Amino acid sequence: MPPFALPGDDLVATGLQDLARGVVSAEALLVSLAAPRLAYLGVAVPNPLPDPELRLYRLLAEQHGDGAHARYNAMVRRMVSYQRAVACAR
Repeated sequence: MPPFALPGDDLVATGLQDLARGVVSAEALLVSLAAPRLAYLGVAVPNPLPDPELRLYRLLAEQHGDGAHARYNAMVRRMVSYQRAVACAR
């Protein structure tokens, strides 16, 4: 991790890369879910995926079964941490 990396940088970077490649991943869906707030913070999200909240939960349920709820909440918390860090860094 770079010395001044923000919490959640890895999720956002992976999500943006996946969106650019047309890959539907948990990270791409998370970034799509956060796209309006990210855009407000100056992080462009090209072509966000539709219905990201429901699709993210379904994907996590397929991958993690009963652990989907905890995974979903953890990912959202990391995204909120990233957004707060970006806002503070501005």
